[in-house]
Amino acid sequence: MKSKVAILCAGQGAQGVGMGRDLADAFPACRELFSRANEVLGYDIVKIILGGPEEELLKSNHCQPAIFTVTAACAAALQGQCAGFAPAAAAGLSLGEWTALHLAGALSFEDGLRLLSARGRFMQEACEENAGAMLSVIGLEAGKLAGLAAQCGVEVANYNSPEQTVLSGRKQNILEAEKKAKESGAKRAILLNVAGAYHSSLMQSAADKLGGLLRDVRINPPSFPVMSNVTGRPHGSPGEIRQSLVSQVTSPVKWIDCVMGLEGCGVECCIECGPGRVLSGLAKRIRPQMQLCSVQDCKSLESAVGLLTQVLSKG
Repeated sequence: MKSKVAILCAGQGAQGVGMGRDLADAFPACRELFSRANEVLGYDIVKIILGGPEEELLKSNHCQPAIFTVTAACAAALQGQCAGFAPAAAAGLSLGEWTALHLAGALSFEDGLRLLSARGRFMQEACEENAGAMLSVIGLEAGKLAGLAAQCGVEVANYNSPEQTVLSGRKQNILEAEKKAKESGAKRAILLNVAGAYHSSLMQSAADKLGGLLRDVRINPPSFPVMSNVTGRPHGSPGEIRQSLVSQVTSPVKWIDCVMGLEGCGVECCIECGPGRVLSGLAKRIRPQMQLCSVQDCKSLESAVGLLTQVLSKG
């Protein structure tokens, strides 16, 4: 069934202990994904997802495959309730891009789990090598902020919305950028509670290690367009996907361009799968006319199925 509906896949930071519990209780397809995750990873990731403790779930080598699993389960529940539905496109934020590629058949569930567990570990190691930080700046034009970042020796990490841009770099430089952003008229400048300088050159060691692993992984052409965080355009060949996933670790996330790219694919409605509603909130700020909803539990699934049925009936 053709649609004008895209799937948005949650990124790191959206996690919460207990995420996906009622979907796993209600749908065999979701339970099966949880069980497969345990088998592939060789330890009880489901126990951490459903019962914590939170400090274990927050560890990147657990958090990244956990969100991947829960997001895949949310998408499976949605497709199970809407037989024949096929997304027109997909996008995800950072690790969410990996989930989007999995949903498009470019990456197997098993390979996605193994690679994200390693990716999380490599990123944590890079954080320990360099004392980094990230700063969310609201209300300062991105071009002006990029100039300010260069002055302070930091980098733009995320173009999240027209109002919100995130900077990344060494901690002392980020503190300087925080001061300058406020002096330059930013509405808010908020230090993020993260382990280090994600999506910056300080993650180069993680990118190098990930590239070594990706060389031996099978990647297929996506069955529908998946937006690249690096370019904001649909992914190309399997070789290009492989390179983009490595570059993504040190490159800024062009989320504004990703949402605009979805619209270019004819998307009129986005359904965010996975914990939280961060991505649909950002998409609403980028394209206010876009219809948006989320799937993270049985209640939100019911609402999403209703919207999806309505959208497809008009198509």
